[in-house]
Amino acid sequence: MLKKIVLDLETQKSFQEVGGRGKNHLLKISVACIYDYSTDKYSSFEEHELAKLAPILQTADQIIGYNIKDFDFEVIQPYLNFDIFKIPYLDLLEEIEKVLRHRIKLDVLAQGTLGSGKTGSGLEALLFYKNGRMDLLKKYCLDDVKITKQVYDYAMRNGKVLYKDFFKTKEIALQLADAVPRLGVMHQAALF
Repeated sequence: MLKKIVLDLETQKSFQEVGGRGKNHLLKISVACIYDYSTDKYSSFEEHELAKLAPILQTADQIIGYNIKDFDFEVIQPYLNFDIFKIPYLDLLEEIEKVLRHRIKLDVLAQGTLGSGKTGSGLEALLFYKNGRMDLLKKYCLDDVKITKQVYDYAMRNGKVLYKDFFKTKEIALQLADAVPRLGVMHQAALF
């Protein structure tokens, strides 16, 4: 089974707090959540647990996410001792932008493709962190991972995704290449 990882993370700081956009590496991670296709499990990692997440990402055949190249990867890179940009990845936002020539929010894509949207916003996630509500923060982040996984699965099955454009539902044809096993990467099948 391929080790495909769906990744999403939340930050400790807002763009305002670090001096604007383009300084993603200063945002610091509050929580990172994944879905691992090889184990069929969802997991969450607080900042102090990221050493457990690093080898999972480093040995992935592919990392899947929404805006991961320009956001999540830049935020997580300072925590890693390897270049995450060298791991094969599939950024759904990047693929959609190639077709539409503009960006759309994950919430808009989820509403069109899945019939329901996100459970909150990034600003709420910041408040959860600042108020010490890690339970709510993890739930929010895991919900985003689930939505991203469901949209990805839909696209792989159907060769398209849907999105809401005001009152119309529109279709985006997406031909996503599936992951391939990475040579030289050891995958542990089972402990016993």
